[in-house]
Order: sequence, then C-alpha cells, then structure tokens
Amino acid sequence: MINPDQIQPDMPVVCSQDGQFATVEQMEEGTIKLKPDDAGRHHYIPLRWVVSIEDGKVKIDRTGEQAMQEWSTTSPDYIDD
Repeated sequence: MINPDQIQPDMPVVCSQDGQFATVEQMEEGTIKLKPDDAGRHHYIPLRWVVSIEDGKVKIDRTGEQAMQEWSTTSPDYIDD
C-alpha cells in the first residue's frame, strides 16, 4: 500500500519504462495533481496507478504514453476507472 504522505511537491513521476513524464504539484483527495504542461493545463492521475515511491520518484504502473492518454484535466472528483 502506498502512503500518500510520501508523495511531495516537485517529485518526478516516472512511467513503467522509468521515463519521467510529469512532476507532482500536490496531492488532492487520492489523486495526484501534476504541474502544468507547456500549455498551462494541469493533469490529474489517480493514486491507484502508483506502484512505488523510490529514490525520490513516484513510479506508476503504465507507460508514459498510456498515462497521458488516460490522465484527466478536470478536478479529482470525477476520476474513476
């Protein structure tokens, strides 16, 4: 079980292939709010994607491409897959 208190702002978010695709902005109710992209949009990923927190990085269970297809640009109230 992942302890959400371990996830801190500015931590890199890495995919299952160990590539960084985002950076944590903050935690919001079981969801990780990511720092804005180049267009200024925030994205949200569910905590359940996280498989580990190691070496100061948040590692998720999917590729970066898959994560970017499935992440949300809306508030965490709606995320449920």
